[in-house]
Amino acid sequence: MQTEKVVDYIVNWLKDYATKAGVNGFVIGISGGIDSAVTSTLCAKTGLDLLCIEMPIHQAPSHVTRAQEHIAQLKKRFPNVKDTVVDLTPVFEEFKTEVSLEGKQATVDMALANTRARLRMTTLYYHAGLLGLLVAGTGNKVEDFGVGFYTKYGDGGVDLSPIADLMKSEVYNIGKYLDVPESILKAAPSDGLFGDARSDEDQIGASYPELEWAMQMKDEGKTAEDFEGRKRTVFEIFMRYNTSNKHKMIAIPVCEIPNNLK
Repeated sequence: MQTEKVVDYIVNWLKDYATKAGVNGFVIGISGGIDSAVTSTLCAKTGLDLLCIEMPIHQAPSHVTRAQEHIAQLKKRFPNVKDTVVDLTPVFEEFKTEVSLEGKQATVDMALANTRARLRMTTLYYHAGLLGLLVAGTGNKVEDFGVGFYTKYGDGGVDLSPIADLMKSEVYNIGKYLDVPESILKAAPSDGLFGDARSDEDQIGASYPELEWAMQMKDEGKTAEDFEGRKRTVFEIFMRYNTSNKHKMIAIPVCEIPNNLK
C-alpha cells in the first residue's frame, strides 16, 4: 500500500465531500482505539472543523486514558480540533430502569451493549445537527463488510466512512504513518461496549489478521472443506459472522408492491 498517497487521497475525499455537502466539518466519537484515532487524524488533516467527543458509559479506565491522550495530541497538532465529554452513564442507567431486563443474561448483556452504541450515535448526531457537521464513521473493511462486527444504527449509523475500504492491518500502517500514540497502536482492539477490557478477539474467537485471511479466502471462492485445523476453525468463524450479519451489509429490504395492486 502506498501509505502517503492513500492518506492524501482520503483527506482530499473528506474535504471534497464536506465542501459539496455545505457543512463545516466533522464530528467523531473517540474510543481510544486505532480506528477512531486514524479516522479523526485524517479528518483533522482536512483543515475543516473537527469535534472529538468522548462518550463514556462505565468505560474501562485504559480506554479513557488512551482517548484523552489521543485528543490532547490532536489538539496540539491541529488548531481546527475541539473536544468535549458527554458522560452517558446516567442516561444509560436511567434507560435500564425503564425497560425489561428479564431473559438470558447473555442476551440482555448484548442488547445493552448495542444500546450503548446507539446512545452514542444519537449524541454524535445531536452535535452534528447543532454545529453543521458530518458524522464520520470509524469502521474498517473487515468489520464492516467481512464479519459485520458493529452495531446497526449504533457505530454503523454514520454519514460517511473514510476507512471502510481498508483492512485492519492497513489502518495500523496508516496509524503509524500519522503518528498515532504508541499506546493505541499497541492496545488490543476492543469495542468497549461491555464496560470491561475484553478484546474483539475475545468476542469473535479470531484475530484480525486471521479474519483478513479468511475474507480473502472467501473472495477466492474457498470453502471450509479446503482447510484443516486452525485455518478451518477461523474460516468457519468468519463465515458464521459473515452470514448472520449479512443484514448489516445490504440495503434495508423494501416490500415492493406490484403495480397491479396500486
